[in-house]
Amino acid sequence: MIEVRGLTKRYGDFTAVRDLSFTVQPGEVMGLVGPNGAGKTTTLRCATGIIPPTLGTVRIAGTDLAADPVAAKRQLAFFPDEPRLFDHLTVEQHLNFVARLYGVADWRDRATPILTELEMADKRQLLPAELSRGMKQKLVIACGLLHAPTVVFFDEPLTGLDPGGIRRMKETMRRLAREGAAVILSSHLLSLLEEVCTHVLILKAGEKVADGSIADIRSRYASHPDASLEDVFFKATEDAPTAAPPVIQP
Repeated sequence: MIEVRGLTKRYGDFTAVRDLSFTVQPGEVMGLVGPNGAGKTTTLRCATGIIPPTLGTVRIAGTDLAADPVAAKRQLAFFPDEPRLFDHLTVEQHLNFVARLYGVADWRDRATPILTELEMADKRQLLPAELSRGMKQKLVIACGLLHAPTVVFFDEPLTGLDPGGIRRMKETMRRLAREGAAVILSSHLLSLLEEVCTHVLILKAGEKVADGSIADIRSRYASHPDASLEDVFFKATEDAPTAAPPVIQP
């Protein structure tokens, strides 16, 4: 479970996130969405322990992230929008390195189904320079799933993937939720959130404007129950300052 209470992050006089609280239960996929500058990236970085919050608490699978960061981070995986890899390690060596960090003794047995699911089973001996942008993203995903995290954060996970890769990534996210993981998916692709997510959190100017199940959010912000998440998003943020609109995936 992910539990965030009173999260506030300030950079000098600027408040990027203000008094934000939400929870994601096991088996739920929460879509994190908002206009540019809404505080999504700051929220993800605070929730994963990359940067400390100014105020508030984050609990990962019951562990306070600030009090015991190592134990909390053992339970999570964070996938940024830009893959960062070691130039001189092969795919298999990346997996071995991550396994040693997390103490995963049976990493070869775990890696095989993950690589197969991501269609990378035949790429074990390749270096990052020999991989496409999408394959690099898949390698990051494989490394992050190797220790079987119970909490997973995705930040624009479809960047660089081809249509087949997009379909498989969606199924990976659904599978993680079915197996009991608590998942946060941050994306401007509202159609992706509509397909995959069970819940949504909408931010605007660093504050929460909507939080709940997709059905609940629709009932609050849409004129009819079949309204798209795009309709809901613009209704919920209609008084926000002008910003680049989210990309609507065709």
